[in-house]
Amino acid sequence: METFTLVPRGPFSLAASIRFLEGFTPAWYSSAPDGVLEFAFPAEGSWRTVGVRVSQAGETVNAEIVSPAGPEVGLVAEVRPQVERILSLDVDGSGFPEVGERDPVAGEVQRRYPGLRPVGFWSPYEAAAWTIIGHRIRITQAAVIKARMAERLGEPVSFGGRVVHAFPSPQRLAGLDTFPGLAGRKPEWLRSLARAALDSQLDAARLRAMPAEEALADLKKLPGIGDFSAGLTLLRGANAPDAVPSAEPRLARAVALAYGLPGPATPEQIQQISENWRPYRTWVTLLLRTQLEYETGEITGRQGHARTG
Repeated sequence: METFTLVPRGPFSLAASIRFLEGFTPAWYSSAPDGVLEFAFPAEGSWRTVGVRVSQAGETVNAEIVSPAGPEVGLVAEVRPQVERILSLDVDGSGFPEVGERDPVAGEVQRRYPGLRPVGFWSPYEAAAWTIIGHRIRITQAAVIKARMAERLGEPVSFGGRVVHAFPSPQRLAGLDTFPGLAGRKPEWLRSLARAALDSQLDAARLRAMPAEEALADLKKLPGIGDFSAGLTLLRGANAPDAVPSAEPRLARAVALAYGLPGPATPEQIQQISENWRPYRTWVTLLLRTQLEYETGEITGRQGHARTG
């Protein structure tokens, strides 16, 4: 097995990441034993399905490519930055504690969820596909459909006694005609999305290199992708570290809960408050959303599931 080591810059807890994933409905994640993260995904570029096992020892994060066995150098070069991005380890987080010093509310939520960084979708492609699958249905329904697509259309990866099914590659979705639960134009939109991924339009590095407004406008050119979907694809798919979603009602409620506002925060209030979160606005957004879900259980119906500290 090919292994590589990642050294976080700033606070990071893999255990907190795993606990977040266990309560993150789109991931439908069931943890491996002993605080190890095991996940399978199509690697950006070649779109070959890989299986990766991640563990943490002290300050060091160790990753091993379990599948395919003996991967070639080119595949390793694709996988390493993708794993770093998924876990937000490609960002220097050494300045993150200073955000809590500037903003006591942010500091309190940092202490509540120590070491938690955003855990992204495995790729912008998968994030955008999730938004299409979930269009106009309940998030729990969408999660079931996404899991079934992985089981029926994705490739299985064995981690010893545990099998994880990866979300289907763009090559597979490009030929999708229909699938149970996908109503209306969703299959058509997923085919278009798959072709865009194969043409590198959804490349995470490309999206991260663009100004946020330009990246969002580019994403909205894709069929079935609107304001909310574009924001989720950029912030949770490409895992851009310093942006605030403009079409996210749950964030408005999360800010209101944390800052004691009488009603959902307005876009202007969020813009003003979030200035103190730079250059980690996405990170604070995640912590506030995690706190909202812990307090209300509005997505999963399980209060307390998201607590990581």
